[in-house]
Amino acid sequence: MRTANKKTIALLISVVSIALLPGCTDWQKKYEYLDVENQNLKGRFERLQAESNQYAQRISQDQQTIDELQRQIDELNKTPAQATGFEGYDVAFDPSAGTITVTLANAILFDSGKATLKKATSAELDHIRSVLRSKYAGKEVDVVGHTDTDPIKKSPWDDNWELSAQRALTVARYLIKRGIPEGQIRASGCGPARPIASNATASGKAKNRRVEIIVHMR
Repeated sequence: MRTANKKTIALLISVVSIALLPGCTDWQKKYEYLDVENQNLKGRFERLQAESNQYAQRISQDQQTIDELQRQIDELNKTPAQATGFEGYDVAFDPSAGTITVTLANAILFDSGKATLKKATSAELDHIRSVLRSKYAGKEVDVVGHTDTDPIKKSPWDDNWELSAQRALTVARYLIKRGIPEGQIRASGCGPARPIASNATASGKAKNRRVEIIVHMR
């Protein structure tokens, strides 16, 4: 009788063991899957941490450059043009925004109502391109066109907005063709919306007709 009981118990154990095998396999697969996911997440975290450290280092370096430019202007009495390297141009430096703005009068680059450069080669733009490549490589650059309020006459452009945008594109394309990465430059037109002088006088209008090249230091 005892022998029969032992056989029955052994049989039950075998049945239960077999029944549990698929469950064990499922749990093992789940463990292996979670382990792989954990390793993937760990790898992502380490990459993000490294990128964050690099970003923080770049921000620190950019701020040091901005502080040094401000020091040269304040302590060494340099003009913004001299301190930034864009000597000979109309340059504004904004340390709080971290921007350098080089302003070119439209008369230097374009004929009235035109968006084609006066000359195939522009010494002014070549100089700016050289400074961008040597001192501000990798920095984002905005090229912004501006006009006065005089309406468009005898021109293919619908209005001043389109003219200003086309002029900005012309300058941006010129710089790109001469080595500035296209992913570094954005072009836009503001038309007459952002005057820096009164449009009531000829001299004021001349100041408003301009192209700005804005270097973002951070």
